[in-house]
Parts: sequence; C-alpha cells; structure tokens
Amino acid sequence: MNTMNLDSLRQVDPQMAEIMEQEIRRQKTGLELIPSENFASPAVLAALGSVMTNKYSEGYPHKRYYGGNTFIDMAEDLAIERAKKLFGAEHVNVQPYSGSPANVAVYVALLDFGDTILGMNLAHGGHLTHGHKVSFSGKAYHAVQYGVHPQTHLIDYDELRKLARAEKPKIIVSGATAYPREIDFAAFHEIAQEVGAISMADIAHIAGLIVGGLHQSPFPFTDVVTTTTHKTLRGPRGAIIMCKEQFAKDIDRAVFPGLQGGPHDHVNAAKAVAFHEASQPEFKEYAAQVVKNARALAEELLAHDFKLISGGTDNHLILVDLINKEITGKEAEEALDRANITCNKNMIPFDPRTPFNPSGIRLGTPALTTRGMKEEQMKQVGRFIAEVIDNVNDESVYARVKGKVGELCEAFPLYEDL
Repeated sequence: MNTMNLDSLRQVDPQMAEIMEQEIRRQKTGLELIPSENFASPAVLAALGSVMTNKYSEGYPHKRYYGGNTFIDMAEDLAIERAKKLFGAEHVNVQPYSGSPANVAVYVALLDFGDTILGMNLAHGGHLTHGHKVSFSGKAYHAVQYGVHPQTHLIDYDELRKLARAEKPKIIVSGATAYPREIDFAAFHEIAQEVGAISMADIAHIAGLIVGGLHQSPFPFTDVVTTTTHKTLRGPRGAIIMCKEQFAKDIDRAVFPGLQGGPHDHVNAAKAVAFHEASQPEFKEYAAQVVKNARALAEELLAHDFKLISGGTDNHLILVDLINKEITGKEAEEALDRANITCNKNMIPFDPRTPFNPSGIRLGTPALTTRGMKEEQMKQVGRFIAEVIDNVNDESVYARVKGKVGELCEAFPLYEDL
C-alpha cells in the first residue's frame, strides 16, 4: 500500500491521522469475523483514494452533463464490461452508492408506491430493504414477509409458493444477510413467473462465492440482481444493479436522475479493479477457502456445545444461537471485543429477545481468509470464541485470549507496509 497519503495526512491533520492509524492497528491486531466485512487490496485502495474523486460526471458514459469526462467514461465503461463478463449479466449499472440505495432504485424503477413486495423477514435472515416496516421499503410499499421453517431454519419453498399465490406480489426478493445456507434462485424465479411477479435477487453477501463457483448463480434467469461490491467480492464499499435488457432503461433512470446525482467516480474505478481481481484464477481458490473455513469454524463451535442455526453453513457465515450459553448476543459481542475478536450481535429466527439485545451472534470468514488463514486457524479461532464466551466477565481470560489472537495475527500479517 502506498504510504504517501498517510504521510500527507500526518502533516496536514495529525488528529485524523492518529485516529486512522489506530484503526489500522485494530485491523492488523484483531480477528475480523463480521461476515459483511473484508480487506480490500492495495490496488483497490489506490483507485479509491485517487484523483478520480475530483470529477463530476452526472449522467452515463458518453452522455454526461459535464465536460472533461473522457477518462471517466473509459473507467465506467471498463467497470460495466468487467461486471457483465464476471456475472453473465445483460445490463449493468455501476453507479449505486451502496446496497440499500441499489435496492430502492429497483423498487422505484419497477413498482408503484403501494405495490406488494414479498421479501425475507429481517429476523429470519433478510435485510431492512426487503420490506421491513422501519425501512422505506416497508413504508412505501405493501410488504409481505416470508421466513424459515421453525424446525429446520431453512426456507420452505412450498410455503413461499403458497404465500406468493395468496398475496400476488409485484416483485419477489431473494437473498439474505444472515442465512447460512444456499438459496435456490431458480425456485424463486419459477414462483415469481407462476404469479406474474418480477424476480429480484440481492446477492450482496454471496457475490464472491457466486463468482468463485461456490454458490448457484441467479443468472441468467433472474430479472434483476443487486449486489454490494465489498463483502465476499472484496472490493470498495458500493453496489451495482444487474438486469435483463428489458429493465435497463427504467433501472438507469431510477438511479439517475431519479435518486442520485453525480456518481462517485473513484469508487467506480475501484469497482473495476475489484472485478478484474475477481476474474483471476486465484479468486476462485479464495472463494473456495472462505467456505472451507466457515465449515471448519462451524465444526469447532459445535464441538464446544454451541448451537448453530440450521446446524451449520453452506456459505461464508455462521449464525450462532446463544440461548443455551445463557448469554445474550450483545454480551457476547462485547466480551469477544475485549479479546480483539470482532463479530456482531444478531437476531436468530423466532428470537424471544429484541434487535438491540438479541439471542445470537453472526460470524463470517471472508476477512480472515483474505489474510491467508485456513482450516487449522479457524479451529483455533473457534477455541478462542469458546474460551471467552464460556468465561464471560473473567478479565484474565480476555487478556489470555487477546494475547493468543495477537500471535495469530502476527503470523498472518495485513498491509505489511503500514
């Protein structure tokens, strides 16, 4: 990584430089287990912190409202073509600022206010923008929610079909943020076709696994697909919308001028770099290792009497039910943080507790896999987690595990030139 930017920052704003240096230290010396987080490559960071941020380029390539966009057009064209090839999409819009605005843009493009959305319940693994009542998606539209089976914690596609037939939604959303199993996108699309709905897949969490061939793809049949460009894809914070050609004009108009102004050209450049990296053979190896690591971590947790939602994982994440450990998700998150292990508290299906103090935690392996860790290290991490959670409020345990975490991180360094 180029340290010149940090050197410049230290000279101009030492207070902010110190905050940033502390965050770099936190990332380097801790275990990042939040499944939506990852470490972008030095190449992605170089594009993200580039002069591309100096330009305004409202509009789309070769149809801008500002002059001087010759090279911005080239960069956005490159990002679009790389994304099309990577995912097998007919049309791609790379301008959405993040995942939630991307989902909103799809709704604005293809629905009228009050139309019915069928999406996954947040407490069962869905996302706020899939129709939750506190979100724009649940306020502007008639949101109907599906969930998982109370015993298996898997999506029940027969029940989904019954619900779709009864509610006649305009759009059916597949995809999740805390569902540890494969999603049958083909089944979702078939149900959507049966009831005359648009099929939409939000693959934000598993995009990298799809590219790596570890998870079935929503293409070529799904009508509209959104994804963030970080998480398992390992790019910058941002999003893209992919769709069949018949929806392209409406999608593009919804993004600009409907919801956004000028695109963030430095982010779009970094997206292009990330798409290039994801097209390389070694990325498939990375994606495969993410899944192997998640399974190894799950096995170790099960060996320490942790209860896992659905019994394990098929992807990059694990949802842990802590009720039998007699500790809340919030308490577990805070305890693990004391040992430099970062995770997030999370609702579990049919959770008796509240979102701010739920019964579970969510763990993921993308970031640790980026550092080069494999199954052996995941078993170590599982033991660290068990040691902390089985000894909550024991400061000596926190200190001991924190020391072990530091040793493990030193063996798998991050951003060595910082």
